[in-house]
Amino acid sequence: MESWRKLGSELEDAQVYTELAAEEEEAAQEAADKLAEIDEILGRLELERLLGGEHDAGNAIFTVHPGAGGTEAQDWAEMLLRQYLRWCERRGYKTEIIEYQPGDGAGIKSATFTVEGPYAYGYLQCEAGVHRLVRISPFDSAARRHTSFASVFVFPEVADDVEVEIDESDLRIDTYRSSGAGGQHVNKTDSAVRLTHIPTGVVVACQNERSQHKNKATTMKVMRARLYELEMKKKQDRLDELQSTKKEIAWGSQIRSYVLHPYRMVKDHRTGIEVGNTDAVLDGDIDKFIEGYMQQNA
Repeated sequence: MESWRKLGSELEDAQVYTELAAEEEEAAQEAADKLAEIDEILGRLELERLLGGEHDAGNAIFTVHPGAGGTEAQDWAEMLLRQYLRWCERRGYKTEIIEYQPGDGAGIKSATFTVEGPYAYGYLQCEAGVHRLVRISPFDSAARRHTSFASVFVFPEVADDVEVEIDESDLRIDTYRSSGAGGQHVNKTDSAVRLTHIPTGVVVACQNERSQHKNKATTMKVMRARLYELEMKKKQDRLDELQSTKKEIAWGSQIRSYVLHPYRMVKDHRTGIEVGNTDAVLDGDIDKFIEGYMQQNA
């Protein structure tokens, strides 16, 4: 309703500028700018109508993992991490890195961050899958072309009132000293916490707080989200089996290729959308891919 009221208010302003436009050239420009702003708001509202899933309107937990390939893949995973953090920044979403494992020499072994804002999960779930990079390797003295892969996983942040039963005896809790960024205070004590859910093998870590207690609380929140998503996926798989129309598992599919050599292009394999400005995409300009995927699956 708030968005609807804002749109009505913007339309009233545009009407005033339009009436003044006959007399003032400046008012005509104001009217054109206001109408462009209204068009953008309307487009966003139309997209959000497509996000009707149970958790689409809520927050998200985002994880990036490199594929096989050592430093190459780890560097690519860090590039993807930056891309998505920049996208969140563009949209005004609040992010917090809760787990960061630096790579061997460059890049990352894994990273997890939370995203807080309207429809964060609804938009970001479109990005789950395998991302492929083709480029001249900066780590190869022979300047050969390399192909690297990294996986993106997105989970909804489960509300506190949603019951996810976790038996304490099924959890293994490990504490260790934080690595990487965080400052001397973080690195002095065994404040980092790693939780392993033994029955499923799900592992969650957090190292961004000085307090071991706070890190454990964060890992429990992420663990609940991971186990909830796992259970939802099992239910969907059972439904697919009954319907005999097994859907493609998005988590393991290659959804997008980023080619930096011999030509420059980013192509989404699900929608066929291609963008030539690779620098802008790697700087977080990925709305075209997200919106195209949403409209295709509407």
